[in-house]
Amino acid sequence: MKIKLLILSVLFICFSCGGNEEQKNSRVKSGDRVQNAHHEKWADLKKSIEKLGIDSENYSVFLRAFKEEQILEVWIKNNTAFKYHRLLTYPFCATSGVLGPKKKEGDLQIPEGFYEIGVMNPKSKFHLSMEVNYPNAHDQYYSDPKHPGGDIYIHGDCVTVGCIPITDDKIKSLYTLVKRSRDQGNTKIPVHIFPNHLTSTNLSRINKSAPQHAHFWTNLSEGYAYFEKENKLPKISINNKRYTFK
Repeated sequence: MKIKLLILSVLFICFSCGGNEEQKNSRVKSGDRVQNAHHEKWADLKKSIEKLGIDSENYSVFLRAFKEEQILEVWIKNNTAFKYHRLLTYPFCATSGVLGPKKKEGDLQIPEGFYEIGVMNPKSKFHLSMEVNYPNAHDQYYSDPKHPGGDIYIHGDCVTVGCIPITDDKIKSLYTLVKRSRDQGNTKIPVHIFPNHLTSTNLSRINKSAPQHAHFWTNLSEGYAYFEKENKLPKISINNKRYTFK
């Protein structure tokens, strides 16, 4: 029994997308994975982008994830435009935790809220990865003050304890798409993570099932509804410990 528990503990540590994410493999040349991904995926991505009437050399990306549905949506627009168009939808390959915000290290939760892509890691142990900048200023009001957790990534492979894995194949496309947008000067790539599509029906259902999160989810639903109405991103700020949208 002790041996089994030890094996499970080792597997959990090895598969964690948390604190060990940035441990680099010195044998991997960072450019190889990125260049190979670009060579393999960019031609098809370019066609899909231009089919939407968007300039493939002058575009912005927005990512939107839904935990209950386990999908990651990729939206795109011309840099000079305001409206986004949905380009791709990726299923989560694995998930962890339950509906509700992330509050502390080790709770296995995928965060919920409004974020941006931070570090892009071409040497990730999960092939390629992109950091979600949890905890943001809103999270810091409600998460554990000493150990809120972190190292939340969208990455390859198919294991997670709080990240969003989409397989090695799909992360090649997403990484290429985001990197090219960043290379064009778009340093802020928004990432919105919701418990589900926050329609009035879904919101009512989850508020009843977990009333301790009702205020938080109702606040998130305002940002969800803003984008749903016109496919435009709101300006998001934090006022009195809640998100506000303009």
